[in-house]
Amino acid sequence: MLELFERGGIMMYPLVLASVIALVFAIERAIALRKKKIIIPEIISVVDNFSSLKDIEFAKNVCSKYKGALSNLLTIALDNYTMSKDQVRELLEDQGRQDIRDLGKGLGILETIAAIAPLMGLLGTVIGMIQVFAVIKDQGIGQTAALSGGISEALLTTVTGLFIGIPVLIAYNYFTNKSENLILDIEKYANSLVHKIHNIKSEEEK
Repeated sequence: MLELFERGGIMMYPLVLASVIALVFAIERAIALRKKKIIIPEIISVVDNFSSLKDIEFAKNVCSKYKGALSNLLTIALDNYTMSKDQVRELLEDQGRQDIRDLGKGLGILETIAAIAPLMGLLGTVIGMIQVFAVIKDQGIGQTAALSGGISEALLTTVTGLFIGIPVLIAYNYFTNKSENLILDIEKYANSLVHKIHNIKSEEEK
């Protein structure tokens, strides 16, 4: 493995660095986007069982025990329950934009690495081929061993770039899809609570 790394030339260093960065962010996203960490069962239970305005203080207390987009949005809905449904939803949209950024943190880096890793590999191949042509110029095309070795070294970076870029792209698409699904779940529960509060207020006003 070390021999292949050395044969790949100077572009192997940024490729290895890119792979390490991608691995760190992939692990971080895998931990941060666990569904039970975002869609907290205790908070969902509060939303599902919400049946009276008397439940508001209890719901606030439960939400205050947890951090995250779901608890933030529900707390806003609970704190502003006297407002109209449209006003509350406007507040939720404003807060939601801030919280959504946290769910997508690091995905841009994964996308960038997935795009540039194959390009860095290609650049390494081009550099290697320049060296091969330098050998041809100095020694002629009769030195087949030197030429084949140089071409082999040049292609190593392309293989490495693809080897890094393909799984990172898969990881990026997976985490992007997961974060979008979590956002939809958060919006569903927040809207559900707003709808319940509005219905309860309407019943009490009759």
